[in-house]
Amino acid sequence: MIPDDLRVAGFLDARRALSFLEELPAGQSWVGDLSASADPDQALLQAVRLREADPGLVDALSRDERARRRVCAILGGSQWLGDYVIADPARAAAINEDPGDPREVLYEAVGVRTVGRGVWVAAREATADDLRAAYRRVLLHLAADDLTSGTPEDIMPSLGARIADLVDATLDAGLALARRDVDPEGTVPFAIIAMGKTGARELNYISDVDVIYVAEAGEDGDERSALEKATRLASATASACSGPGTQAPLWTVDANLRPEGRNGVLVRTIESYRQYWDKWAQTWEFQALLKARACAGDPELGRAFEEAAQPYVWSASAREGFVEAARAMRRRVEDNISRSHASRELKLGRGGLRDVEFTVQLLQLVHGRTDAFLRVRSTLDAIEALREGGYIARSDADQLASCYRFLRAVEHRTQLPRMRRNHLIPDKDCDLRVLGRAMDPARYPDADAIRSAIDEVRADVRALHEDVFYRPIIAATASLSEDEASLHAEGARDRLAAIGYRDPVGALTHIAALTQGTSRRAAIQRHLLPVFISWLANGADPDMGLLNFRVLSEDIGESHWYLALLRDSGMAARRLMTMLPNSRWIADALAKRPEAVAWLDDDAELAPREPQRLTREVAALIDRHEDATEAAARVRAVRTRELTRAAMSDLLGGVDPRGHAIADATDAALLGALAIAGREEAERWGSERAHVTFVAMGRYGGRECSYASDADVIALHEPVGGASDSEAAASATAIVNRVKKLLGSATSQLGIVVDLDLRPEGKNGPMSRTIASHEEYAQRWASTWERQAAVRARPIGSSDLDERARALFESMAYREVSESEVRDIRLLKARMENERLPRGSEPARHVKLGPGGLSDVEWTIQLIQMRHGARLPALRTPSTTQAIAVARDAGLLAAPDAEILLNAWDLATRIRAGNTLATGRMSGVKLDVVPRDSAELSALAAILGYGSGGLTALEEDWLRAARQARNVMERAFWEQQ
Repeated sequence: MIPDDLRVAGFLDARRALSFLEELPAGQSWVGDLSASADPDQALLQAVRLREADPGLVDALSRDERARRRVCAILGGSQWLGDYVIADPARAAAINEDPGDPREVLYEAVGVRTVGRGVWVAAREATADDLRAAYRRVLLHLAADDLTSGTPEDIMPSLGARIADLVDATLDAGLALARRDVDPEGTVPFAIIAMGKTGARELNYISDVDVIYVAEAGEDGDERSALEKATRLASATASACSGPGTQAPLWTVDANLRPEGRNGVLVRTIESYRQYWDKWAQTWEFQALLKARACAGDPELGRAFEEAAQPYVWSASAREGFVEAARAMRRRVEDNISRSHASRELKLGRGGLRDVEFTVQLLQLVHGRTDAFLRVRSTLDAIEALREGGYIARSDADQLASCYRFLRAVEHRTQLPRMRRNHLIPDKDCDLRVLGRAMDPARYPDADAIRSAIDEVRADVRALHEDVFYRPIIAATASLSEDEASLHAEGARDRLAAIGYRDPVGALTHIAALTQGTSRRAAIQRHLLPVFISWLANGADPDMGLLNFRVLSEDIGESHWYLALLRDSGMAARRLMTMLPNSRWIADALAKRPEAVAWLDDDAELAPREPQRLTREVAALIDRHEDATEAAARVRAVRTRELTRAAMSDLLGGVDPRGHAIADATDAALLGALAIAGREEAERWGSERAHVTFVAMGRYGGRECSYASDADVIALHEPVGGASDSEAAASATAIVNRVKKLLGSATSQLGIVVDLDLRPEGKNGPMSRTIASHEEYAQRWASTWERQAAVRARPIGSSDLDERARALFESMAYREVSESEVRDIRLLKARMENERLPRGSEPARHVKLGPGGLSDVEWTIQLIQMRHGARLPALRTPSTTQAIAVARDAGLLAAPDAEILLNAWDLATRIRAGNTLATGRMSGVKLDVVPRDSAELSALAAILGYGSGGLTALEEDWLRAARQARNVMERAFWEQQ
């Protein structure tokens, strides 16, 4: 064998290794086993030293492949354990001999016997050194199993449990030594309660052993004397493990988790613990009790302590501020890490073990109140229980468990070399290389490989921690009382009635339908519904909200993403529960487009799409679908989708009276339908005969249309391809009629009523005209009201025809207005007020035609535009609000008057949109009225952002705004002073 071979085998100093191998019997036979260890150079050096101490042992190992492999693993994996064996080579036998039950080994080491009530007492000649030697004998075999395992992550859970069992046995044997010296007759009932990782059976090789102590009065009933004796037992037990002796101390026995910490008494009775928990315990102390486990001493007393602690543990999350206190504690732990160590801190740092443990424990404590399956101590067992219960996604649970096993295995490997309590990732490449090889020489052959793996795992852990630990659903669940958190508790019907459900029996039926069965879907619903029921109760109609949620869940509940989104998202569930009890419109829309629920998790998905983006999307859809009916369905679907997006945004952020999303989506749909109809007409005749465009009118022209608005348009065309005027007119008429049919078809997508009644000559006039024909009509026969209507004209395309149409309507609207025309406008407004208000409607509550309503505001500003638009180009806008702002800036409206008009217009627009969203109606006179019905008014008030008592406030706000707007209108329109 040459040095290069040894370098390939993992030896850094190959020449020295070659020399050392010559000192070992059958030296080359050792290379494979030394190479498999964490540090082959160290293992070889230790093997040479071991031969110097006991040549016969090393000769025997050269012939026993299994024994040699395990010894080499110890020598290369832990310098401390190697030195321990070399100091007394007889200890090497423990590496290969299974010691059996650690409790029997430790008991035998201290020669226990039973006295009194079956209490163990050590032999007179036994010492703490006997205890420690027996502990390390078992530990050597355990470490050899670990270091020769193929994947440390896989053995980690059982390894932590085996170390914890060894510690339990050691504490019990140490207590037997203490009994012998303090209470040889075993008169005092005394138990040791393991806490933290000891309690969870997740111990490291070297870790403080967290405990608390409990005792009771003996048969004589003298509690004071019993506690004094129990305190001495506790101190003596700890000393046996970590006090002076020939053998090095094992680990620190830490009792600082006891009530009042270091300042508190060392031992208490169960009743004393209860009193402390009732009166003074802080939130973190109940979290710590989650891991409490009787591990040594009187088993009956230990079980009694566990039973006493359980109610406190599983009711802790109901304490005020529990979740925030837990989160704050995690932040404090992180903030207190030394800056120089923060990036290397494996236990407490970002993405470290504490991120996993705090996340899991918070979920356990919040949901464990009502789910006994979560009441487990082990972190990995808890992750599995949370996974099976549907509290976290399967993928998240798998990743969290995998990361935790990896980090714990790394922690073990960082402690083994020197057997020191250590949670810092090595900072030297040489030490990192050893760590990587200790984990897996093939996967992590060098420092960079293991460093990258640790960084990646910590990043994954941190992302999961921040996602899960800070979910609003956790705090919301914790805020529920125990009865509220249980769906099937007695009195559920009364609780539902008390929080606002009008039909509690019906609500219970919906709850039962959503939660029955043993499926994962039902399990997730069971822990989400208590919170959802409470959130729905904040809406106008909780019963409707719950029904809507049931319908939606039954439609898409089997989809893997739906319930996971509601459980895991920081905002989706709360947003959905805000919409469903207030809006019939959105419930119907989501039933047709359930995938829109996913938008609730992303603010960007709720933002309106740019008009150009919609136009490009529609054009692409038309190109992909040759069939006109199919293409039109896709076009309508785009508009329906955008209306749904706008509705969700309005319901969650408040109705935006000046938003353009609906108009933009309608533009895209009309342009798309024009393209489809034009394509059909061209195919019919072999070439295109007419180019048609639409001019949006009225509120649609101002990009101010709402959910129930028709698309008021005027069609214009021009001949193309050498077609005659009559041929072009015929094709234009066919195209317009086809557009109306394509967009108005009854399907699951919302149709558009394309209304051309504002065209010249109304219903008696041609469906479409040329620019010249329309211009001639305007000059010769147009009425004053048609001039006024032209103020709101907006061609929806961008072609040359659209530009000429824009110029045409501007010339109609913005020329000198005669006094007779002003008189005509005023007479028409007066007639509208007298004739158009629906029979039986209260004028003061009608937001469109009543005093101070939309009509008053729009007619006022349109008259100003017509009078001054010729000299002020900025006034030539179809937008009501923009025109008011320009008139104000130009001094044509006083600033206070402009603000009044804008306020009335905004509120009226919001009320109309809110009525549609609340009721789901797409037509009817009620959409323009502030409702009298309390249920409808309550839903409208909720949608518009009015809180408790909002019904009266909404009515008062509208009546005040309308009254003020009417006063401005009388001055500015009627010119009454």
